[in-house]
Amino acid sequence: MLLESFLPKELSPETIIHIGGVALLLAVVFCETGLFFGFFLPGDSLLFTAGLLCKTEWLTLSPAELIPLLILAATFGTAAGFFFGRWTGDFFSHRKENFFYRKRYVDMTQEYFQKYGMMAFVFGRFIPVVRTFLPILAGIAKIDVKKFWIYNLLGATLWVVSVVLAGYWLGRLFPRLSEYIGLIALIMIFVSTLPLIISVFRKVLATSQNQK
Repeated sequence: MLLESFLPKELSPETIIHIGGVALLLAVVFCETGLFFGFFLPGDSLLFTAGLLCKTEWLTLSPAELIPLLILAATFGTAAGFFFGRWTGDFFSHRKENFFYRKRYVDMTQEYFQKYGMMAFVFGRFIPVVRTFLPILAGIAKIDVKKFWIYNLLGATLWVVSVVLAGYWLGRLFPRLSEYIGLIALIMIFVSTLPLIISVFRKVLATSQNQK
């Protein structure tokens, strides 16, 4: 599978669903949406693949049955990150960089939150890394809990419904689409990370211009 050239086989969306079914699918969504060490897990591509495989031998649930479960997983995953940040304080201030943590991810997420405010929980759902680190930073900032739950649930609902249904309906319109899950996942990863790539490029460009 093409995706396996870029991700370990165990982390490909198709493998996650084939091996662990709904339980592992929900666990991965929970971790990817709020636990800082889960940023490398598939998110958008996993939801799309889940929609694509709905009502098949690999995933027998219908979208109507699966979507509420995924919304709950995404909502409570984000809540876990939020309360982790709220209880631990400035967790990242003196933390050394490693595979699970890069300072540029935190800086970029902070800029995103400053730009969009609470709506970052809606827009940021569609951007990898941002949706992982945003709730932690929001918790550290101790934003209003009621507002957090409202925008958290809104963002989770829009994200899950749109991506899962896109996979489901495209799979029905083009039955052979499931044969290209690896390629589709790669395209989704590229599209969803494009804002990050652009942001990094702009920073590098601005830095180089300032040094001249």
